[in-house]
Amino acid sequence: VALVPYDENLLPALSKLHQTSAEFNLASHGIRLSQDWNRLGVAAVVWDAVVLCMFLEMGKVDLKGKRSIELGAGTGLVGIVAALLGASLTITDREPALEFLASNVHENIPPSQQGAVRVSELTWGENLHLYPTDSYDLILGAEIFYLEETFPALLQTLEHLSSENTVVLLSCQIRYERDEHFLVELRRRFSVQEGHYESQRDIYRAVKNTTNTEL
Repeated sequence: VALVPYDENLLPALSKLHQTSAEFNLASHGIRLSQDWNRLGVAAVVWDAVVLCMFLEMGKVDLKGKRSIELGAGTGLVGIVAALLGASLTITDREPALEFLASNVHENIPPSQQGAVRVSELTWGENLHLYPTDSYDLILGAEIFYLEETFPALLQTLEHLSSENTVVLLSCQIRYERDEHFLVELRRRFSVQEGHYESQRDIYRAVKNTTNTEL
């Protein structure tokens, strides 16, 4: 779990990260998520995941019955919204965040839809045999590439989970040169389309290359 320390008095705009909950109205539902920065750091607060949620709400991606998986789910906001919009979803993160994540999912998914959602441990690059290739129509990730040392494992995981028919949707705010480096490596493995949802917050749609690329 990565912690990004800051002085709350100097950066009052980030004080929302220390709040114990965050509320949203998405997918025609009121969603209330618990947050716990002090215990789990960046894994337990909502960053810009709402951007990908609003993109999904626009209906440009058919979610009804789609076999989907979210990587690095954190609070679970993206997965919850995708499930409310009809996706059959596996919501994943590392083991320390699972109890927290599962609680948010349970509290925000109606009982009639909970059978289509499961929370599961997935550390990128590890035990990928538990997630068979060709099992997913859609892969979702919001603000998941920010630590450069995780890039190789994340790319390996994306490749493993994807078939030529899988669509990968990633949202991010490009802040640093390392973010650009990740996109360069992503484009070596996938056909990538960039969509500007709003200024500086982009949605990347990727489909696995059908020809082998020398890495």
